[in-house]
Amino acid sequence: MGLSFPPFTRAVKQLVIANCASFLLIAAIDVLVLRGFEGWTNVHFGLVPNLTILHGWIWQLVSYAFLHAGLWHLVFNMLWLWMFGAQLEQDWGYSLFMQFYFFCAIGAALTTIGVAFTRILHADPAIPTVGASGAIFGLLLAFGILHGNSEIMLFPLPFLMKAKYFVTGLILIEVYLTVASARTPGQSTAYMAHLGGLLFGYIFLKFVPRRGFGYVTSERYYGLRNSYYRWKRKRAARKFEVYMRKHDRADYKHDDYFDEYGNYKGPEASGSGKKNGEGRSGWVN
Repeated sequence: MGLSFPPFTRAVKQLVIANCASFLLIAAIDVLVLRGFEGWTNVHFGLVPNLTILHGWIWQLVSYAFLHAGLWHLVFNMLWLWMFGAQLEQDWGYSLFMQFYFFCAIGAALTTIGVAFTRILHADPAIPTVGASGAIFGLLLAFGILHGNSEIMLFPLPFLMKAKYFVTGLILIEVYLTVASARTPGQSTAYMAHLGGLLFGYIFLKFVPRRGFGYVTSERYYGLRNSYYRWKRKRAARKFEVYMRKHDRADYKHDDYFDEYGNYKGPEASGSGKKNGEGRSGWVN
């Protein structure tokens, strides 16, 4: 059995670069320019439920996923993004993968906010949450569902495990850590983001069309557009009917000229108004 690494696909590469660049930039400014800049960044761009909801800092729903609490936090998240995300991007394509990633990230943020304000398991809405872990856990769930029988190596342990068992074990561990962390006030808040990513990853796979949100919006747009055109045709048909009646056309019948959708079909469609041999109207809308 050969050992190979997944490619750096387009979306994965962009996300890794963005996360690493933001981490290095914040660290450099904190060390070389302004002490305490990292803490300021975590408050203003991390996920702080009090600020996100009560002060309208809604950019935190996305920006928190590009901040990390230390080097190893960043390294493991980016490794998992690369190892599991690359295969999903190859399956779905760039656009759908990005939709899934940010859907899980925002869903994890909303879950964290909801739990923080209910103060379940001593969650605290004043504590910042940072990291891409919510989105990463969504990717892990998707990989476990779609590639459940694929074998992965638990580095550095020298044995293979099927992805579905790995993801199941990971979910159980996360549930345990979430409950165990409730002993310390505020510590369970970050673990809620992990569970939120899992939840919204499942929602996306279960309920969002395979073509993604772009397909949903385009279908809705074309449906509204077609409804508008049908309304315009029916309105024009009514105006034509009023015109004909004003000119004393006693032989006028609406159904001879228009179908049920307001499309003009001409009187010849019902055998009236045209002599034998005359052609039918060419107007079609």
